[in-house]
Amino acid sequence: MKIDLACIIDDDPIFVYGAKRIMELNHFCESFLIFNNGKDAFDYLEPVLKSGGTKIPEIILLDLNMPIMDGWQFLEHIVQIPTEKKLTIYIVTSSIDPHDINKAKEFEGVSNYVVKPITFPKLQQLIEQHQ
Repeated sequence: MKIDLACIIDDDPIFVYGAKRIMELNHFCESFLIFNNGKDAFDYLEPVLKSGGTKIPEIILLDLNMPIMDGWQFLEHIVQIPTEKKLTIYIVTSSIDPHDINKAKEFEGVSNYVVKPITFPKLQQLIEQHQ
């Protein structure tokens, strides 16, 4: 199943390029939203979610460690927005800290926690979970 819109929120250009490329090669989605920090992503997504717009990403790949607004701050803000469409958020991070893994489980919208680097098999697993 191909989705319309995926969102990558990560400040690492190598990860962004790799994840986008893997999704393109797998024909996973039609288009992408790319943000380098949580604030830019939140500033874009907040009015879209509040309006119930059609440009709500079906899947979000979220890094935790970013400047300006990190992944935790983004999650704390984004879950406060009432929306009819369920957000599917995958935390994709280099953190293997058990505290981070457990904290991620506390957020309703977080579907999985994936440790970088993301590989084709890991992405394939996410795609299958999403379908």
